[in-house]
Amino acid sequence: MADFFEIDFLDVEAKKSGDAIALRYEIAGQQYIHVVDGGYLETGERLATHIRTFYDNATHIHHVVATHPDGDHTAGLRNILESFSVGNLWMNRPWLYADELLARFARYTNRDNLIRDLKKAYPNTAALEEIANRRRVPIRETFQGVPIGAFWVMAPTRQRYIEKVLESEKTGRVAEVAGFKPQDVFGGFLGKALDKVLVRVRAAWGAEAFSAEATSAENEMSVVQYARLCDKRILLTGDTGREGLQEVINFAPYVGWALPGVDRFQVPHHGSRRNVSSELLDQIIGARLTGKLPDGETRFAAVISSAKADEDHPRKAVVRAMLHRGAHLSCTEGRAVRLSHNAPTRAGWVAIPNALYPEEQEED
Repeated sequence: MADFFEIDFLDVEAKKSGDAIALRYEIAGQQYIHVVDGGYLETGERLATHIRTFYDNATHIHHVVATHPDGDHTAGLRNILESFSVGNLWMNRPWLYADELLARFARYTNRDNLIRDLKKAYPNTAALEEIANRRRVPIRETFQGVPIGAFWVMAPTRQRYIEKVLESEKTGRVAEVAGFKPQDVFGGFLGKALDKVLVRVRAAWGAEAFSAEATSAENEMSVVQYARLCDKRILLTGDTGREGLQEVINFAPYVGWALPGVDRFQVPHHGSRRNVSSELLDQIIGARLTGKLPDGETRFAAVISSAKADEDHPRKAVVRAMLHRGAHLSCTEGRAVRLSHNAPTRAGWVAIPNALYPEEQEED
């Protein structure tokens, strides 16, 4: 069989959306399985079953990536680590940088106490570390420039990751940073205003309205991965925000990626308005088209991992932005979405129609 790839975005159905992605690809006759996030705890068993069912009853996973510490991405990976032999677990752990963080905390003079409390603040990451250590799975740091199989880590850089740990609401619950009030240092999380009421307004083709507010520090910790498989450019973004996407743009020349242009694209953070901008999407995907493409014609495939019960995701402005650039856009919402090239056929799997174009979008 010729080289192929298949990327499966499982539906993570809860009141809030989550991510659970399984990949299989073949290069020069060698197959690899690569898991990115595992959804909630109950998602992990379905993800394991999916891998066994569609990846030739696999027992070994070459790479498991936990993009960031939120439970809608990491909790289900516990089942994956317990159910398969795993070559490497890729994730960043805040407590590894305790020596650099210690001086920023007023309460702590003892490194071990800081490590203990950081593990309490990031329980999903700590749980994966415990399982990996018990099962002797190597844990690898996951910063820009690191290769994971055929993929490159595009973001975060190590420096920005540590900055986001300090800004994180989770870290903010551990202790005050020396010389500052928590609300000054941690982005105002203690007195954070509620989301503004959004209204939907009709908008002409090409108009895009995104939030002026940034996504959370935890989301900005997300590991972003890029690969070129079967001459297709693939970008998996996790929940990264605008800072992470800017790092992707800056680093693209170093992995031979001439922007703009992408063939398979995971829309960040379940289609949130806080994670993208028109300018960033123009640089990564390409400029907005002057009008709709003819029926059946698209330029790239995009997926949004969103739950049917999640009223906040995806935002219509983000759906519009994908279609403005010629996407064939699929949302999970009760079904798994498969992006593939040259991959084995699957009985019962059919093409998903393109998302409808929203004539309205949200405005603050």
